Amino acid sequence: MANATDHLWMHFTRMSSYRDGEVPTIVRGDGAYVWDSQGRRYLDGLAGLFVVNAGHGRTELAEAAAKQAAELAYFPLWSYAHPTAVELASRIASLAPGDLNRVFFTTGGSEAVEAAWKLARAYYKRVGKPNKHKVVSRHIAYHGTSMGALSITGLPGIKADFEPLVPGGIKVPNTNFYRAPEHGDSLLDFGRWAAEEIGRAIEREGPETVAAVFLEPVQNSGGCFPPPPGYFERVREICDAYDVLLVSDEVICAWGRLGYYFGAERYGYQPDIITTAKGLTSGYAPLGAMIASDKLMEPFLSDSSMFAHGVTFGGHPVSCAVALANLDVFAREDLTGHVRSLEGAFRSTLERLLDLPIVGDVRGDGFFYGIELVKDKTTRETFNEDESERLLRGFLSTALFQAGLYCRADDRGDPVVQLAPPLICEQQQFDEMEQILRAVLTEAWQRL
Repeated sequence: MANATDHLWMHFTRMSSYRDGEVPTIVRGDGAYVWDSQGRRYLDGLAGLFVVNAGHGRTELAEAAAKQAAELAYFPLWSYAHPTAVELASRIASLAPGDLNRVFFTTGGSEAVEAAWKLARAYYKRVGKPNKHKVVSRHIAYHGTSMGALSITGLPGIKADFEPLVPGGIKVPNTNFYRAPEHGDSLLDFGRWAAEEIGRAIEREGPETVAAVFLEPVQNSGGCFPPPPGYFERVREICDAYDVLLVSDEVICAWGRLGYYFGAERYGYQPDIITTAKGLTSGYAPLGAMIASDKLMEPFLSDSSMFAHGVTFGGHPVSCAVALANLDVFAREDLTGHVRSLEGAFRSTLERLLDLPIVGDVRGDGFFYGIELVKDKTTRETFNEDESERLLRGFLSTALFQAGLYCRADDRGDPVVQLAPPLICEQQQFDEMEQILRAVLTEAWQRL
């Protein structure tokens, strides 16, 4: 479509890539598949962008949106409420772990992360600790693109153009055991070390200056790093010891991606705040949320106090109605149970690829996996910048798509292929992913 190159500025896209070519245009989706404007079908191996958890083509979600728009298309949550926001907030609170009973709606994940950092700062000012403003997060982790969220993000390559950023972002090691800088022979010891690095960072900065630790249950960027056993238990202890808030960034990991409504539930830890978006509506309308504990709301319940933050479309009536219908689908079809029952089959299917010389590691949980690519399986040697450019952008991304699989080939960190399909997928789709990946990765190896 000519207008795509003339007028549409796409996100995280090298626009020069389409100077002499056509922009792939997706026009329809059904179940686990999407179709382009030429009628070609693709397996959606990334659920859009870790979003379409309930699958494409859910007419009941579209109907919920239409019904709400006809009744009340918009009204703000600025000193007013509307029924769908009230009902959804109550439902989310009933699903969230512990006393996370306060739901602040946004329109997406970056806004939810931004709101969480602002709440942490505002909370500590109100309880007499005004110097607590810094945030600890992990290397290579992605937490969003707004200026505050970008400061929490640990990816230098997407930050340089926008510096100087909001001060106060502190980085610590992630949980990539495949490339563990310490204790590479013991997952338990590595996990303990990685958790203790958070405590050491808080000590270096001064506990009186640190407000929060932001962690994903499974870190996305870098290729799906699950937490080692005991990791989050120790992080929780460290946060309690230093009076630091633990924020579970579940923009991706909530709503069934890991087989539970929230990743914190899967790994058995209690956060002070959860940030979420994406699968909350399965992408049928934009919506995000910051879910906070009763403790954090308490200082804002006095007569003169206010959390001076808001966004125009946060808690949009149509989006809330879609989210409620989406959660009805989850409950009716037990999508979280479906993921738990099939995650072993998904893992074992992807692990077949370990017989390829280019596949170094397969890691993840639930329906959320990364496949790390290497030059040498024995030494775990990775690709240099030029090889990665030729491999990922010059061949893999296009070749996988042309072969009928939409997924992500990424080198923010070491080169990986990421898979996070709709939660309705079955063995048929797992086999299809493995077969396409096998063929394309085999050709990629021959091209090196």
